[in-house]
Amino acid sequence: MDFLDLPTVGALVAALVLTIALFAWRNRMAAQRARGRGGRRAAARPGGGRARPDALDTVAAWPPEIARVMTTREREAYELIRRALPGFTVLAQVPLARFVRVPPRHDIGEWMQRVGQLSADLLICDGASRVLAVVDIRSAAETERARRRHERLGRVLRAAGVRVHVWHDAALPSMAEVRSELGASLAARTGAPLPGSEEARGANSGPTPLIPVAEIEEILAEGDAQDHSMEPVPSGFFDDLDPLPAR
Repeated sequence: MDFLDLPTVGALVAALVLTIALFAWRNRMAAQRARGRGGRRAAARPGGGRARPDALDTVAAWPPEIARVMTTREREAYELIRRALPGFTVLAQVPLARFVRVPPRHDIGEWMQRVGQLSADLLICDGASRVLAVVDIRSAAETERARRRHERLGRVLRAAGVRVHVWHDAALPSMAEVRSELGASLAARTGAPLPGSEEARGANSGPTPLIPVAEIEEILAEGDAQDHSMEPVPSGFFDDLDPLPAR
């Protein structure tokens, strides 16, 4: 067998070196891709900021905290109604989807997308939990989106036959105004006199004393004015967020 000449040996060595370099490059690229996949998986774990919303474990990644159900002014309004109009049930921050419905032949998913973020600030019911009226607490500093949300809330409730009373948080009515205005509306809706009214006392054999009403300073719990750590999620929290596209 003839010996290979020097140029041939050099070509073979060069080819071998090139092959080794190619394999090394491919291994390096594969390792980089593996590290990239590992980084994306790590981002999906708690603390990873690039994970898709549907890949997050929100309980672990976003630790939940307790907040109040009502703001200070909403609690004032709640107590005004509860003390001025005994005998009615007052509920706070009730989603419309809980007490307003549409016929089942319609698209329930589209209905929920339209009203799913709407809540009644204060819901007034009779003893059988039938809805009689809604009190909508408005703020003078509300945004344009908040104004549209309140208007949409009112349109839905009026179409369902629910009376909406608009109160401004900076000027809540007095106890006497609640009795005369809201109480008169509820009496007309139920067809029965309000407890403690002249009509109710005339219908009974003996006089029924009015329930004593505390001043608003006595209604709020001690420390409410200073403790803001548990303030509720604003009812207009979603006003400035764009809705997700329908799937």
